[in-house]
Amino acid sequence: MDLPLARDVAPRIEYVPASASTNADLRLLAEDPLGWPHLSTLITRNQTAGRGRLDRVWTAPDGAALAISVVVRVSVEPVLRGWIPLIAGIAMADAVAAQLPARAVGVKWPNDVLVDERKICGILAEATSDAIIVGAGVNTAMTAAQLPVPTATSFAVEGAAADEDRLLADYLRGFDAHLAALAEADDAVSSGLHAAATGRITTLGRTVRVSLPGERTLDGIARELDDEGRLVVRHGGVDHPISAGDVVHVRPLAD
Repeated sequence: MDLPLARDVAPRIEYVPASASTNADLRLLAEDPLGWPHLSTLITRNQTAGRGRLDRVWTAPDGAALAISVVVRVSVEPVLRGWIPLIAGIAMADAVAAQLPARAVGVKWPNDVLVDERKICGILAEATSDAIIVGAGVNTAMTAAQLPVPTATSFAVEGAAADEDRLLADYLRGFDAHLAALAEADDAVSSGLHAAATGRITTLGRTVRVSLPGERTLDGIARELDDEGRLVVRHGGVDHPISAGDVVHVRPLAD
């Protein structure tokens, strides 16, 4: 797979014809930090048993989507690590928007990339002993008949042919730039990350339903992101910072 633009960004990019899970494969490969340094990437167009949040299975027909897994070896304070999957979502939204300029591209907190409110990419971050593996699955050539749910979309469905090299290069470049800024500033606000996330996340200002651990739910208004990247949801006059949960956009906030 010829990826000249992306190979100028990442120290190592490996394409495999098929993988059960690029995240699982990269977890093993990343045990060699010299061979797989920061921003090294494993990709395939045929992922057969990928996973999403809440252990959902993520699959797509061969050639219909691009699975991307990246090694992150950046030192940030533990309290700021929740920003890493958010950074991936922001970077991917920017990369998608560059190829779909006529569409409204945003992020449903924490990191689902949406095009006109339909999901084009999901992201899953997993920690290892000395790195974080960030996986992204982007619907590229998937047809309308192949979409897993009515709320999904793809470049093809949007009438565009995805430039995978440009998409990957833009994603990796944006991802790494935000990571570096966060690591240097040690603060999401002064690094500019908080403002960038606020500008891309479409969840803010909306009525949401959050599925929480223990089969609990929380309904309220998504007010803001706090300094740790948590979604602050107001319910009953009380602000609840959410660090993990499945979010559904119920309806826009009334004027």
